[in-house]
Amino acid sequence: MGVLKKFEQRLEGLVNGTFAKVFKSEVQPVEIAGALQRECDNNATIWNRDRTVVPNDFIVELSAPDYERLSPYSGQLGDELSGMVRDYAKQQRYSFMGPIKVHLEKADDLDTGLYRVRSRTLASSTSQERPQSQRPAPAARPHQAPGGYGYPQPAAAPPMPAGPPPGRPAQAPQSAQGQQAAQGQQAGAGPLPGARVRHWIEINGTRHQISRPTLVLGRSTEADVRIDDPGVSRRHCEIRTGTPSTIQDLGSTNGIVVDGQHTTRATLRDGSRIVVGQTTIVYRQAEG
Repeated sequence: MGVLKKFEQRLEGLVNGTFAKVFKSEVQPVEIAGALQRECDNNATIWNRDRTVVPNDFIVELSAPDYERLSPYSGQLGDELSGMVRDYAKQQRYSFMGPIKVHLEKADDLDTGLYRVRSRTLASSTSQERPQSQRPAPAARPHQAPGGYGYPQPAAAPPMPAGPPPGRPAQAPQSAQGQQAAQGQQAGAGPLPGARVRHWIEINGTRHQISRPTLVLGRSTEADVRIDDPGVSRRHCEIRTGTPSTIQDLGSTNGIVVDGQHTTRATLRDGSRIVVGQTTIVYRQAEG
């Protein structure tokens, strides 16, 4: 059973009690829970071979009407959301630098039914270690969540020497076969054997890391990535990472379109565009 489904079931047990009024608000707790999952995926940082760190301090900004409805229950709701984040991190094998906290704040610039999530990594006094290795940022500046919470930038790599050390001959010219392999790699022919490849998808500017061999997309809360689109089925399609990566329709009502072709199964390459319902998904992969 998915983490979000378990979260929904826990809340259902509280509906007849203090949480009865919560569900009258435009923003539903399960929507916030899904956003916290995405916030973890989008800001996961690989520290070493066995550890991927995600944020542990979250602020959920709500419109004034939604905040007024939810704030009386912020303590219980924060505890439930923190537990959901902890369960999801365990499932994804993520780790934290400190205790998990979820806070609610009022944002006057948001309309009823809209919300915004900010996050950061706060280290406890017992977690001040330095990373052994860290994934390079995909752009010149680090990703920043709305509202200005930033994330640590990877340390700059040391400059490369201008030439071979004294007394050592220069490297021999690359063979024709080696040049062809390098050219093929630059042209996007695929990763070199043994290279570690990262996979992710981008939906409406939001990045979702693919950290498992399969990723289910759909409208259901049980999907790995939930897409709020009436044209998307509950379990719409599945991405399978590999050599090559593929996408498989899961018997959806409206099917999938990959790089302009309506299909039930297709091979994915870096930059492939997938359309489900009215939503466009970009598949990405890169060494690193």
